[in-house]
Formats: sequence, C-alpha cells, structure tokens
Amino acid sequence: MDELLEIENERTLSREEAAAWLEELARQLARSNSLQLRNDGLKYTVKVPGQVTMEVEVEIGDDGSKLEIEISW
Repeated sequence: MDELLEIENERTLSREEAAAWLEELARQLARSNSLQLRNDGLKYTVKVPGQVTMEVEVEIGDDGSKLEIEISW
C-alpha cells in the first residue's frame, strides 16, 4: 500500500490541554465516521470505519515516561 500523506506534529501542552485534545478526538470518533484534524493552518478529513484496532503502549523509566496510543484501520 502506498503512503499518500503522513503528518507528524509534536508540541508541548499542559496536561489539561492534552486532555481537551484527546476528549475532542474521542467525541469525533464516537459521533461520526471521520476525524477533522488541523495542521499548519490546513484542515484534513480522515475517514474512519465502524471498527478499528487500538494499541496502547506505556514506557516508564527513570528519565521520563511515555504513553503511545495507536488507532489503525
């Protein structure tokens, strides 16, 4: 499968801002079959089927921790 578009965005947010972004993502997933994402002033619509695969990975270390959530279809 050829990759058409890949967008990566890393930024620093407060815990509350990160939670608000995740809540909006969850609302979109629950309500419709697409996600509206913005990056560098551009808006992207990503179609999402009724069933997805979700992978959660947690890394805990002395120098910091990491939570990765991957949703694929």
